[in-house]
Amino acid sequence: MDVVFYAAPGLIMAVAIFMAYRVVRRWLQVRGAWNSGLTAEGRCLRAFTTTHGGGHDTSVRTTLHHVYEFLTPDGRVIRFEEEDGPATVVEGDYVTVYYSDGRDVVATAHAPSRVKHAAATVGILAFLGVVVVFCVGFVVASTEVFASSQAAGF
Repeated sequence: MDVVFYAAPGLIMAVAIFMAYRVVRRWLQVRGAWNSGLTAEGRCLRAFTTTHGGGHDTSVRTTLHHVYEFLTPDGRVIRFEEEDGPATVVEGDYVTVYYSDGRDVVATAHAPSRVKHAAATVGILAFLGVVVVFCVGFVVASTEVFASSQAAGF
């Protein structure tokens, strides 16, 4: 039964570490798009929302999504979807797209806000770090409890 006290925190830590990897990866991609110096005029093709929660008297979270399309100087048409854009952008609006060129084009229509983006990334990583530290502490504490209970003959 004590396996549960190791498996559950281990799984939680694995998920937290994977989420941290994804957050850092996205931060580097957006930062690379902003730092590349490449911009294009993009067009909002679609704006829609998704909702999560709301069951059993829980809060509802609504996320605004935009689908953008732009043309690179070499003639490639790039279409991408982005979350949490400005609510004032509607279908048909033109926006400035920041992108990094290469085989896999990474693009964003968010205006450069390096400090805000870095602060949000650090905040998320700090929270995930607390989750990992808590799980490690839980595993250490449960190991000590099981060791002392076995020594006492329980």
